[in-house]
Amino acid sequence: MLQDGVSAAPAAADNLINDVTTQTFMKDVMEESKRQPVLVDFWAPWCGPCKQLTPVLEKAVRGAKGKVKLAKMNIDEHPAVAGQLGIQSIPAVIAFVNGQPADGFMGAVPEAQINEFLAKLTKGAVGAEEKDLLKTAEETLAAGDAAGAVQLFSAVLKEDSANVAALAGLARCYVATGALEQAKQTLGMVPPAKQNDAAVAAARAALEVAEQAKSAGPVDELTKKVADNPKDWQARVDLATALNAGGKRAEAVEQLIEVVRRDRKWNDDGARKQLVQFFEAWGGADEATIAGRKKLSSILFS
Repeated sequence: MLQDGVSAAPAAADNLINDVTTQTFMKDVMEESKRQPVLVDFWAPWCGPCKQLTPVLEKAVRGAKGKVKLAKMNIDEHPAVAGQLGIQSIPAVIAFVNGQPADGFMGAVPEAQINEFLAKLTKGAVGAEEKDLLKTAEETLAAGDAAGAVQLFSAVLKEDSANVAALAGLARCYVATGALEQAKQTLGMVPPAKQNDAAVAAARAALEVAEQAKSAGPVDELTKKVADNPKDWQARVDLATALNAGGKRAEAVEQLIEVVRRDRKWNDDGARKQLVQFFEAWGGADEATIAGRKKLSSILFS
């Protein structure tokens, strides 16, 4: 039952807009996104910005004339999916393509920005050559060649200095090489209206995680500290940060999962929040993110 003035879209033959539940998410979003992109609007009845965004989002989706669908999910009634995706604030819009999260944004963004987002999502705003270059750059960075990825992202920016995906990718390259100040400067070049872009949020999370690692302490010392007092949750979080800094992502996840499992309320759910930040920094396709989200979901929704 929808409340507080946020109502479901009227029934229409085009079936472009639907309300989805945890039970129908697989069919209405994951499977449907293999035919065309599906936007998922995570909202709640008490959320004022959600009420501003919803009609604008619906208008934009209808204006796309069947190229994209909209699935609206009330997180009060169906919190599981949002939790699994690490969504901490709403409104949040995640685009699914071919059964996977592909892009997204947060907040009640302007109509023009939504239309631009949809145009890119439906391949109407980014040229094939530029898309291929961005894809190659991402693959190069994922393979550990940050220097090579810098050149590729820079090539995109030479043609389009405001390309958000390239700016975010370049910032992540700098984070990977330890050039944190350059990463900050690059993120500072992102237009204010694009600060909530999913790629930018991921780059920002990677930068924050890298800065945390600078003060985490030696792994050996933290490991001993945890061994001496297994319930020293702060030591476990510090150890997770140090492990992540050393590239041991799976081990970092295990430390944080242990805190969530044994004391969910510690530090205002701090261990789960740290995990979500790791997931965002690593990216949704990273093996550690996928495995970590499964483990987290098994705890939160068991």
